[in-house]
Amino acid sequence: MRAAVIVFPGSNCDRDLAVAFEREGFKVDMVWHKDAALPDDVDIVGVPGGFSYGDYLRCGAIAAQSPICQAVKAHTERGGYAIGICNGFQVLTETGILPGALLRNAGLKYICRTVPLVVETAHTAFTSGYGKGDRILIPIAHHDGNYYADDDTIAALRAEDRIAFTYGENPNGSRGDIAGILSANRRVLGMMPHPERAADAGHGGTDGVALFRALSGVFATA
Repeated sequence: MRAAVIVFPGSNCDRDLAVAFEREGFKVDMVWHKDAALPDDVDIVGVPGGFSYGDYLRCGAIAAQSPICQAVKAHTERGGYAIGICNGFQVLTETGILPGALLRNAGLKYICRTVPLVVETAHTAFTSGYGKGDRILIPIAHHDGNYYADDDTIAALRAEDRIAFTYGENPNGSRGDIAGILSANRRVLGMMPHPERAADAGHGGTDGVALFRALSGVFATA
């Protein structure tokens, strides 16, 4: 099993994401943003949290223009798996891989705390380790995590069971309490909370482990 974790200037969760993958048996390649191609035989691409390019212009907008993002987009268009967390979710929306946008938090403040999430679907490679309706505790750390999409997009996400997680207590004003969404083929997940920060008991919680373990189960048997 092989994962690629993208590294941008300003990434600060790339190593955490790599460790979470490695603990579940993945070989991890750290891929620099100026590289034009992903390593061969990559099973899943991780786009980590942080502050790519200092969040200048618009969160994720500059990173989305990096050479590697064209390779990530091609990977997903071929049916490859990817996960974007926090700034990575912003990058996935800026590239058009996922719909919608992440706006300034409704309270206009940076939020860094552990929040309750509700698992809205267990029918994905990412969430099959949970049950629908499970409540889990996952940290957030963002200033622009307010998910927005138009009415038609929100309706489609609901109708197609593509809302992966919602906030048990909405911290940022996201429409429909949305904390994470899936691509149409269900192989790309974008989420604002940080499961890689809830994958070690020493960090205060392990509710994120099931996500990485579920992915390991998918690729170990592929």
